[in-house]
Amino acid sequence: MRAPHKFSLSEKTERRAVFLDRDGTINFEKDYLYRIEDFEFVEGAPEAIRQLNEAGFAVIVVTNQSGVARGYYSMEDVDCLHRYIQKKLAEAGAAIDAFYVCPHHPVFGVGEYRRDCDCRKGKPGMLLRAAVDFGLDLEKSYMVGDKLVDVEAGLAAGCTSFLVNTGYGAQEAACLPPGKTRVVKDIVEAAGAILKIG
Repeated sequence: MRAPHKFSLSEKTERRAVFLDRDGTINFEKDYLYRIEDFEFVEGAPEAIRQLNEAGFAVIVVTNQSGVARGYYSMEDVDCLHRYIQKKLAEAGAAIDAFYVCPHHPVFGVGEYRRDCDCRKGKPGMLLRAAVDFGLDLEKSYMVGDKLVDVEAGLAAGCTSFLVNTGYGAQEAACLPPGKTRVVKDIVEAAGAILKIG
C-alpha cells in the first residue's frame, strides 16, 4: 500500500463498490492468517463475489493486518495469500478488483509499522483511497464486514454498512449503533441484499 496522501473526492463519480473485509467475511476467521494452507472460503463466498462482479460493482477488499505490524508475517506473505485468493476466485469466474491492506498498529506495531495511521479500520482511509483510485461514488457503495470497525469505516466513508454473522459478527452485533447497519447471516446474504437494492 502506498504512503498516505490527501484525498480529493471533488469530481463527480458514478461507479459503485462493495468493500469487503477479508478475515471472517470472505474466509473463515483464523487468528493472524497468512498461510495458504490455512485459508478457507466462507461457503458461497466466491459465487457471491461473482454475482457482484457481474452486476458491475467494483469489489474491493479492505483489510487490517496487524500481524504485519507485530512481526508475525510480512507484506510479501500477505501479497502471496492474496494472489492465491485471486486464483481460487478465478476458478469460480470471480475476481477482486483490488486489495487494500493496513499493516499498522498504534500500540503493538514494530518499527515503521507502529503508528496511528489513517488506513486502519474503523477509520475510512482505505475506502477513501479506493474511491480516488477507482472513481467511486461512496454514497452508493457498501461495506461488508464482521466487526464494528468495518461498520465504522463504512459509515465514516458514507457507505451503507452490513455486518455478517460469520467471524466475530455474532459477538459484535451487540455493539452496533442502532438503526444504521443491517445484520445478515453471511456474505451470500449481504450480496443478495445489495443486488436487490441495486
